[in-house]
Formats: sequence, structure tokens, C-alpha cells
Amino acid sequence: MRSLSLLLLCCFSPLLFAADVPGSQDLPIVPRMVDAQIVDYRPVVELERIYPLGSIRKISGQLRFDGQVAARGQTTSVTYELPPEHSSTEAFTAAREALQKQHAELLFWCQARDCGESSLWANDVFGNAKLYGADDQQAFLLLRLAAPQDNTLVALYSITRGNRKAYLHVEQFDAAAPLGDLLPTSATLLRELKSTGELDFPKLTGDPDDAWLRLISRGLNLDTTLRVSVSGPKAEAWRQALIGQGVRTARMEAGSVEGAGLHIELLR
Repeated sequence: MRSLSLLLLCCFSPLLFAADVPGSQDLPIVPRMVDAQIVDYRPVVELERIYPLGSIRKISGQLRFDGQVAARGQTTSVTYELPPEHSSTEAFTAAREALQKQHAELLFWCQARDCGESSLWANDVFGNAKLYGADDQQAFLLLRLAAPQDNTLVALYSITRGNRKAYLHVEQFDAAAPLGDLLPTSATLLRELKSTGELDFPKLTGDPDDAWLRLISRGLNLDTTLRVSVSGPKAEAWRQALIGQGVRTARMEAGSVEGAGLHIELLR
């Protein structure tokens, strides 16, 4: 009887004693998925941080990407192992939506092989071997929190490993100095539009801004099959300006969404 009890304890002990790593805690800005466990936690440390704004690769031993955000500040990170019934994609989406509800701005979003090699994200960007998995099972998102926390960045990285274990890594970076203007990539705008059905730019209240006009037009022209509505106080000026940047007239119509700034909505 005692042998049977010991056998049962051995069989179920991983479930009975599964727990967060000692001293760890959630980041307040991102809710934890039910039954997820913290398997890596790195408390606040001040350092120089570089976040890629493009697919990463290594050339002659050097990490390369098209753009970046580089600043000095305080970093805190937490890595969750997800329960078997939830995928890394589910956890990533839930975290993204929670941050967007707080009006965080998306700066760079990639998925699967568009991100580059998972081994580079795991080892060179995050320094966490647990995050190494299949290149087609990864996603990365860099966001900027809304004012007055707009000098804070949040990085999300999700991955499913070859053993089918899924992880979500959440990193908060509080810059020591103002971050200034940070613009998203055009591909990120397109991915956001396709995923959420809308793009909201509350700060774009006036006439078309050249930098934003280029980004938005490029994003829309990455998929010429999409049709959108354009709303806002200067909606017609933006629509005409986008036409001037090569977005076909037939792909855009006047919208009726009320708000302080420019709003673009996907027409299903």
C-alpha cells in the first residue's frame, strides 16, 4: 500500500507542486492566463536596451535588423509556461488585447518566419533559452504605453517549442529619458488592421502629416485587396492625401466614426 502511495505521488507530483519560481510576480499591466506558471522572472535592473523593429538575422556574427528602439532604463521581465489547453497564440492575443484596451500603441508586430530565427530572439534579444522554439510558432510585439506612461515600452514574445510546451514572455522597459517620437512600421499597421479591423490615431487631429501619411499609405498598399473607411475631423483631407500616395480611390470611402483624430476601419 505504501509503495502504491509513493508511486502515485511520483506520478502526480509535477502537477501537485507546480508553482511560480520563488520571488516572482506578475506585471500589473498584463493579466496572467489561467493556470499559467512563471518559469523565469527577472526583477528590475537598469541597462541599455535595444528592441528590434524588423526581422532579425545574423551577418558575420552581428545581429542585424531594419530598425530599432535603443534607450537606457529599467527592465523587468516574466516568462510564463502555458497550460496544455492554451496555445502561445491565445496567450499572445490576450496580452495584446489587454494592452490595447489601455490604449497602448503598436510599434512592431511580427509573426512566424517574418520575425527571423527564434534562436536569435531567445538568446540574443531576451537572453532566455526557454524561448527557443519553432520559427513558424513565434510572435513578437513591441508596444508603447499611453500617456502619461508613454516612456514605457512593453515587449511580448510567444513561442511553442518542439516538445509542444508554449510560453509567453512579457518585458516592461521604463526609459530613463523621454523616448520622443516613435513610429510603427507599415507592416505592423497592416497586421493591426487585419487583426483588429481598425486603426485609431487620436493624435492625428489636423491636416495630413507627411511621416504618418507615408506609413499609412505603404501599409494599405501592402495588400491592395483591402477596402477601408476613413473617419475623423480631417477625414476627406486624409483620403485625398492617401490617393495622392497611390492608394486607389475605390478602396476608400467616407466613414462615420466619431472621434478626435483619424480613424480607419476595415470594410469586410
